[in-house]
Amino acid sequence: MPNELGLERQDYRGATSTLCPGCGHDSISNQIISAAYDLSLPMYRVIKLSGIGCSSKTPAYFLKGSHGFNAVHGRMPSVATGATLANNDLVAVAVSGDGDTGSIGFGQFKHLIRRNVPLVYIIENNGVYGLTKGQFSATSDEGQELKYYGRNELPAIDLCLEAIIGGATFVARSFSGDAKQVQTLIKAAISHRGTAVIDIISPCVTFNNDPKGNKSYDYGKKNEIALHEIDYMPKGYVPEREEITVGDYEEGSTVEVQMHDGSYIALKKLSHDHDPRNRASAIATLEKAQTEQLFLTGLIYYEEPRPVYGETLGIVNTPLAHLPEEKLRPSQDALATLMQSYM
Repeated sequence: MPNELGLERQDYRGATSTLCPGCGHDSISNQIISAAYDLSLPMYRVIKLSGIGCSSKTPAYFLKGSHGFNAVHGRMPSVATGATLANNDLVAVAVSGDGDTGSIGFGQFKHLIRRNVPLVYIIENNGVYGLTKGQFSATSDEGQELKYYGRNELPAIDLCLEAIIGGATFVARSFSGDAKQVQTLIKAAISHRGTAVIDIISPCVTFNNDPKGNKSYDYGKKNEIALHEIDYMPKGYVPEREEITVGDYEEGSTVEVQMHDGSYIALKKLSHDHDPRNRASAIATLEKAQTEQLFLTGLIYYEEPRPVYGETLGIVNTPLAHLPEEKLRPSQDALATLMQSYM
């Protein structure tokens, strides 16, 4: 059935995946395809960004009609920052991995959040370097043992916790085997204005699928605890931007949180008592989950969006990529006046 643009779901596909059969990353790609199709997202307005790793190969597998840039290891946030500054009309979808984000790219990840670069930042987290034969990564379980690499004695980095502490206003965690939740979170993240981080546990079927490990498929299916049920409901465009607030809601009840594009996220509170609008509560929930080795998924933290990076720099609303040369290049007199001001 065609969407509002007259496109079928298959039109949003990309190249055939070359990942291992059963890789959780392919499931995530499928949910990005479904989300873009359901939202009638014009592919020419999308830029896909990635670094290096199995996860960073996946943009080739979805939205074949969009722009794309595959950066060097850990440096995707710099490219994303430049692209979204040059053209603020783009919908940026960044795909990274636990190594690309949590190790070599950790500093870039934190500064991208600090600057509030407007993009969806998906971490396909499998706890190993799958592309280079399964070495431990920054999110590998403490005490985990791998056949060729021995025992990991270091504690894992919680990338959701780091994102909240860094200032992200949309932070979620999911499991690649939970297709409905992944798709709903992606839709909501696309509607969010600012950096939206989704850490998706995506089992590596080749190097890290021990049922005892918390990045395995078996572990995820058996131990996933959803913080709430989430539905995404497009409602049309609402031009005015006001503070997003909702009152307390009881266990088993539903609250609608309106996004600034007019869409809504509907949250139904389950038995786990969690308020995603409370920053301190979100941090405490993640720290408790670490201590108790719980696998909590859902929308962990959401707050009123703050100005995105281009706004803090005072850049004009018109995308820089659309401005004529005379607007972008200062005259000789203007440049001389500017230089004189520094003398």
